[in-house]
Amino acid sequence: MVCPRPRAPTVERVTSDLPQRLRAALALAGFTYDAVAETLGPLAHDALGRNETTPGLRATGGGSPLETLIRLFLLQAPVELAAAEAALPGLLERMAAEGLVEQTVGEVAARMDVRPYATDELAGDRDLWVVSDLTPGLDGQHVRVGADHVLGISSASTSLAQLTLRDPVGTALDLGTGCGVQALHLARHSDRVVATDVNARALWTARFNAALNGVEDRVEVRDGSLFEPVRHEAFDLIATNPPFVISPATGERLVYRDSGLPGDRVVEDIVRFAPRHLTDGGWCQVLANWVISRDRPWDDRLATWLTDETDAYVVQREVLDPAAYVELWLKDAGLHGAVDYLVRYDTWLSWFDEQGVEGIGFGWLNLRKRGSGQAGAPVRELLEWPYDVEQPIAPAIRDWAAASGAEVGPDSRLLVRPDVQQETLGAPGAEDPEAVVLRQQRGLRRARRVDTVEAALVGACDGDLTVGQILDALAQLLDLDPAATRTTYLPTVRELVAEGFLEA
Repeated sequence: MVCPRPRAPTVERVTSDLPQRLRAALALAGFTYDAVAETLGPLAHDALGRNETTPGLRATGGGSPLETLIRLFLLQAPVELAAAEAALPGLLERMAAEGLVEQTVGEVAARMDVRPYATDELAGDRDLWVVSDLTPGLDGQHVRVGADHVLGISSASTSLAQLTLRDPVGTALDLGTGCGVQALHLARHSDRVVATDVNARALWTARFNAALNGVEDRVEVRDGSLFEPVRHEAFDLIATNPPFVISPATGERLVYRDSGLPGDRVVEDIVRFAPRHLTDGGWCQVLANWVISRDRPWDDRLATWLTDETDAYVVQREVLDPAAYVELWLKDAGLHGAVDYLVRYDTWLSWFDEQGVEGIGFGWLNLRKRGSGQAGAPVRELLEWPYDVEQPIAPAIRDWAAASGAEVGPDSRLLVRPDVQQETLGAPGAEDPEAVVLRQQRGLRRARRVDTVEAALVGACDGDLTVGQILDALAQLLDLDPAATRTTYLPTVRELVAEGFLEA
């Protein structure tokens, strides 16, 4: 079974008033993320997150415009014509012409997804709506995704949105925009946004979504691969969730996830060429997969992609073994249970084995363009961090940048970060703890085991005394050599700043 397709859209600017009229109808019906969650209730809302619609259908039988829109677009259930006309007054014929719905005698069915969207970043502000292709595989149906499928809101898109810095900027680039959700985020804090893609359906959808959310004057959508559409331009911020799936060049290519380049080459190319398209101090933030080779540490391999033009903060969040990875993406394409599933599975695993792939890493690459003439070597941190983090994580990226540029010495006056707590480990009633651990409650929520001097130093960092004065006092208190104490612990102090336990 193949997902139904609307007629092939053009890639011209959306000039009709359909997006504006649709926005008004959605707002009038109260079709917002919070209202949908409240109407469905926790059980049905969670079930829909697992692609199960039965609880949602049971919860939306009242016939209100909001319930009709939920059934039509989110649960992908046909609705009575009269109910659809009440929820989308005067719009059905236009929406059918654009391929958003299909109208039959007495019924209306969705042919594209229209979904309310909100994140913590949007809380208390205007809700957004995102059009995309229908979610495949609801209720366990075997649905094979088409090559030009336009993916909607996904865990990857929300992860990138939470990673992206939200400082006001002049220009931003959404590289590989898909349905355009990152461009909608960027338009909230950028004077001008360029969004690029190679999929004609994605270009149309991104333009429609920009108009649907009233930001079409700030979002320019361009056709082309990677940086080709912006060949001679530089941006203050680049955000990208590229088609990073690592697969053999066999079978049908799904444009939203398969780049057509070998291995993780698409991610490498973005990392290598992004500096040419960044202004001084500008950021490129990438959510991606990369190969973990049998004979080379992942961080050593990725470090070769980095140029001297940028500081880099790379975090590996997850590692999948080859079998789990293949299963994930075959199911994503709707191929689980297909007649050729086992052949595809074996072919993919064989290719990984031939390429020497031990695992596949997933995570964040954050690149900051160094200013012309900036002194010192580029700052690099490649960190494996599979633990829970605070979302959105963007403030932690900003904190890392601030700490990486801090000059820390004996004359520095430092502050312990307010969220840092101290834990002691040991047997109950013991005179001295076996270990002391400093733990952050925010950001990456790092933990660090420290000795007595380090714990006391951090506790004394309230901005009044310099680091040198604190170390000298601790040396006297603990009967240590003052000079040796400074020599030993000043590098540790710099690490505590770099890791975010202390602030300069």
